[in-house]
Amino acid sequence: MSKENMTISNTLRQLPTAAGEQFLKVFNHGSLEIEMYAPKGHDPQHPHDKDEVYIIASGSGWFVNGKTRHPFETGQVLFVAAGVEHRFEDFTEDFSTWVIFYGPEGGESNE
Repeated sequence: MSKENMTISNTLRQLPTAAGEQFLKVFNHGSLEIEMYAPKGHDPQHPHDKDEVYIIASGSGWFVNGKTRHPFETGQVLFVAAGVEHRFEDFTEDFSTWVIFYGPEGGESNE
């Protein structure tokens, strides 16, 4: 997918993928990787090796980030540090989010 076609509607039309995946990688450059994620029914995620940012494209629900659980909605930005257990729960049928992975494996330092 070209950078110019990286829109919510263009990416959602390609999900699920032919392989049944609920995410689609749309861009990468160096350590930066951008995906669209649109799980159906439940979120089977596991901790990732890099820090990540979610930008909620559509829908609402609950987000578990480590030991916290809080509501989320369209337009919200969420951060998850590398290695932290996280998932979306009780989300609406139209839920989709941009996922931005970046930085080194193990995450960036706060120092």
